[in-house]
Amino acid sequence: MKPTKATITFDNTLKPIELPVLSGTAGNDVIDIRALGKHGVFTYDPGFMSTASCGSQITFIDGEKGLLYHRGYPIEQLAEHCDFLEVSYLLMHGELPNATEKNEFTKTISGHTMLHDQLNNIFRGFRRDAHPMAVMIGVVGSMSAFYFDAMDVYNPQHRAISAHRLLAKIPTIAAWSYKYNSGQPFMYPKNSLNYAENFMHMMFATPCEEYTPNPVLAKAFEKILILHADHEQNASTSTVRLVGSSGANPFASIAAGIASLWGPAHGGANEATLQMLEEIGDVSRIDEFIKRAKDKTDTFRLMGFGHRVYRNMDPRAAIMRKTCHEVLNELGLQDDPMFKLAMELEKIALEDEYFVSRKLYPNVDFYSGIVMRAMGIPNSMFTAIFALARTAGWIAQWSEMNADPEHKIGRPRQLYTGEARREFMPIERRT
Repeated sequence: MKPTKATITFDNTLKPIELPVLSGTAGNDVIDIRALGKHGVFTYDPGFMSTASCGSQITFIDGEKGLLYHRGYPIEQLAEHCDFLEVSYLLMHGELPNATEKNEFTKTISGHTMLHDQLNNIFRGFRRDAHPMAVMIGVVGSMSAFYFDAMDVYNPQHRAISAHRLLAKIPTIAAWSYKYNSGQPFMYPKNSLNYAENFMHMMFATPCEEYTPNPVLAKAFEKILILHADHEQNASTSTVRLVGSSGANPFASIAAGIASLWGPAHGGANEATLQMLEEIGDVSRIDEFIKRAKDKTDTFRLMGFGHRVYRNMDPRAAIMRKTCHEVLNELGLQDDPMFKLAMELEKIALEDEYFVSRKLYPNVDFYSGIVMRAMGIPNSMFTAIFALARTAGWIAQWSEMNADPEHKIGRPRQLYTGEARREFMPIERRT
């Protein structure tokens, strides 16, 4: 029988504090510490590694067992049978759509893919060599100055309109960030294409000739989007919730999430993986770098292996591994030196006792980086595409928070370690 109460006792004169224990549908029980402040104490948990910041019905992860569920559905089933907009609908509405709902949702998203024409001027305010993530943060944030007709965060209809706009327009913003960076003209959305194909069209097409997305590559890109759509209360999702908790508009909240994702410890992992492969350079140097990875005194780290949450195989990695080989076969890149290097590194990590015993398996970033490079997507766009995919989860989490009657503005406490009270001294008396 699960405990329903927990008691904190102290060595000093403080009386024991009894706190309720809450149980979710799955996962660990949590001790409800909201009443602690009334007793003059708080908890200390840097990085919130043992703290549930909210209740959520959207995504569940079991890192020990390697499980990832969206609304109860295993990620393996969703990646196999759904497209990205179906998964987005599931995250936002709690159920998979029927045929009519899917058609209506797809039509709604297609109807919002165009950007306000004056947003072109926002792009042109950046340097041509600006990082696509910097451009995305600026343009998404500026949308609040163009789409201010539905920003009452407590109005469900307004939240839905803003959600549709964000989900529809961020692929356009991401693709245009690349086009601006590369000096090519913007390509407008083509709504006869599906979500993944439309992004590929806007990124790779030019006005001079027709572009037809490769169906194998489009399917692979769809898998990347699905596998990155949501991942529980990570740094960027928590950022979206924290910013949104103040009542900030959805565009500001999502822009903040993009900024958080840009951090190399979060969304930059697949970009770092490709940089690592470029640093290794050749299969003949793998042993040298494996030795360095095992040396605790060496600062070199193998990127794309292991995961902060998963203590077993990342469930997304097996799906992406299969997709990776499909793409390499389609493009005839099995003998490309960089990909041969990646596959040899994968083989060693799956067989070497050092990595196996520490469960440093290749993660989703290892394979998705290889896939995107094979598709011709530059390293600088990897995190931007991550942001495009994660927008679905951010929107769902932001909307769920604003509909939650228990939600409050985020206000973490601290353990103060600065100076105790001291008296002001005039400047002439300071030594």
